[in-house]
Amino acid sequence: MALEDLLAQTEARFKKAIDALKHEISLVRTGRATPSLVENLQVEAYGTDTPLIQLAAISAPEPRQIVIQPWDKSLIKAIEKAITNSDLGLAPGNDGNLIRLNLPTLTEERRKDLVKVLHKKVEEGRVEIRTLRRHAHDEMKAKEKSSGVSTDDVKRAETALQKLTDRYILMADDIQKAKEKEILEV
Repeated sequence: MALEDLLAQTEARFKKAIDALKHEISLVRTGRATPSLVENLQVEAYGTDTPLIQLAAISAPEPRQIVIQPWDKSLIKAIEKAITNSDLGLAPGNDGNLIRLNLPTLTEERRKDLVKVLHKKVEEGRVEIRTLRRHAHDEMKAKEKSSGVSTDDVKRAETALQKLTDRYILMADDIQKAKEKEILEV
């Protein structure tokens, strides 16, 4: 594998790390109701734990409300139990056909806690990107020793790798800034 191929492969891994970071961050609650807040909740249904998204239609008709409409009405109690037992801190309202979750306004203290959680998740994403960079760098050094790739070629590839890493770290920072603004928005 040439150094260019290694760089392309590393960039693909960086993209996956950024996608994973975006997914993780989408799970951090903001003041606004989004279906992603509950869609991965595990619900005991038909003798097995199943993600809520597979059991119900989930929508956010208002900025502070999530509506869950199960396809099988017999699962309403199980869905309520899953929501109550989750760490979301939400009280489900059940009218027999659907469940309404009213999101309370976030307190300043809770917003700051959520920002801390956000920072932790973004830092984990940055660490993942740096780890991928280190692996690529190690592979470059191994190629230099084993397959006779010139030192100059490796230096050029290392420079390109660092520029790539910096670009993806900057992406993670931009994602963090946007989500932090969303959390702190009243």
